[in-house]
Amino acid sequence: MEERILIYAPAGQDAILASQVLASGDIHSHPCHCAAELARQLALGAGGVLTVDEALHRGAYQVLDEYARRQPDWSDLPIILLTHLGRDTLPLRQAIATLGNLTLLERPVHVLTLITSVHAMLRARQRQYQMRETQRRKDQFLASLGHELRNPLAPIKTSAALLGHLYPDSQALAKVQAVIERQVTHLTRLVDDLLDVARINTGKIELQRKDFTLAQMLSHVLELCQPAAVRQRIGISQDLPPYTVVLHADYARVVQIFANIVSNAVKFTPPGGHIHLAAHMEGTQLLVNIEDNGIGLEPEAISRIFCMFEQSRTVEGQMASGLGIGLSLSRQFAEMHGGTVEAYSDGPGHGSRFQVTLPASKADAVDATAPTVSAATPEAPAAHVLVVDDNRDAADSLAALFQLEGYAASAAYDGEQALAAVEQAWPQLILMDLGMPGMDGYETARRIRQQARGRDVLMVALTGWGQEDARHRTAQAGFDHHVTKPVDFDAIVALFRLHLAETRA
Repeated sequence: MEERILIYAPAGQDAILASQVLASGDIHSHPCHCAAELARQLALGAGGVLTVDEALHRGAYQVLDEYARRQPDWSDLPIILLTHLGRDTLPLRQAIATLGNLTLLERPVHVLTLITSVHAMLRARQRQYQMRETQRRKDQFLASLGHELRNPLAPIKTSAALLGHLYPDSQALAKVQAVIERQVTHLTRLVDDLLDVARINTGKIELQRKDFTLAQMLSHVLELCQPAAVRQRIGISQDLPPYTVVLHADYARVVQIFANIVSNAVKFTPPGGHIHLAAHMEGTQLLVNIEDNGIGLEPEAISRIFCMFEQSRTVEGQMASGLGIGLSLSRQFAEMHGGTVEAYSDGPGHGSRFQVTLPASKADAVDATAPTVSAATPEAPAAHVLVVDDNRDAADSLAALFQLEGYAASAAYDGEQALAAVEQAWPQLILMDLGMPGMDGYETARRIRQQARGRDVLMVALTGWGQEDARHRTAQAGFDHHVTKPVDFDAIVALFRLHLAETRA
């Protein structure tokens, strides 16, 4: 944590004298000879800045104003400005109005006053550093929590799918299976929301843009939200433009924007209610209104509901389920795309309306639909699948599910076993956990790829870590795909069948 004081006093020996005064109080400082050096040193880190009013028009104001505008959320750079008694200049008024954490000391200033003021400034800066560390640890905890929660979710989801394959004609079992899968899906979504909070706070979300249509995206949104709406007997209708609307955006994040809002509308609309989605274009902007006849919002609640972890209340005053993250994520993802999310309501009992705007364009015909692979019986039932995971339940249940689909599947429980297994019989697909003891998944994948036959294997990383840095590491290790737990089995099978088709072509 940087605690030095940057001094910028370009006239005479002021900077040197100030540095000597601070040194007498055991305060480390660094005199800057010009505004450019001040900017360079600020980029390296500082406990605070000590400057003088005559330096403002010599570049200090521009440097400090730019730094104050782009500093991270945890930071509020403290600045002490020494000014002459009674002096009133435009740069001084600008500094007072815009530099934020600014303390004025009139000259001549007593040595003890200056030293105690700088010590107070450093104590305040220390608290900011502590806040940064607390935030870093919180984000690290959320990421670790997501990873640890995903690990047990994987065998639960796979085992539920196994039950359906083993007893396809049992209606009672089908109901139990449906409950398990719904709850696992709900818990997975909560985990994903927590991880998105951590990624946004650390700036690790990178948009993966591609072209897709509004109709395609909303169809996915309704697929996600319809089951909950059906259980509540809530109707969902759409009014889409007669022309094709194309978005060049991150498909998964845009789906998340709308799914969070529609799910929220379902949650706060009484049984028998209705939700209506209406979309139209205004120039280069797509406007989508999601309107419900639910419990509505109080005026003061409208400004709060987009805050992280803020929850509205139901009619009975009970807290609704969830973490209070969804709407905040929707707004932040929309803003990352250059759009907005706003909420409107005429008050309690009068429903709510959310308006989403996103950049988009019209098109007469678009080839934007993602390629799909049919879910038919695998073309090569003898294809060999190797599942590698130190969680034996996860490995065994996933291998059993592949066996029921007609594949020759086996399991290994660490990296050494995986290397031994591929020597005995080379698989066409390897699904591998990353966080294994001893030889982890990254090293195991690298060793498999180094072998001649390892170049043709489809390797999929199975992990609870979904951050971009983890995805970069898996790609460098030789994995073809990075899949977060719990596994979407149908999606894995589709990837495998596509791979088999390409290798046989």
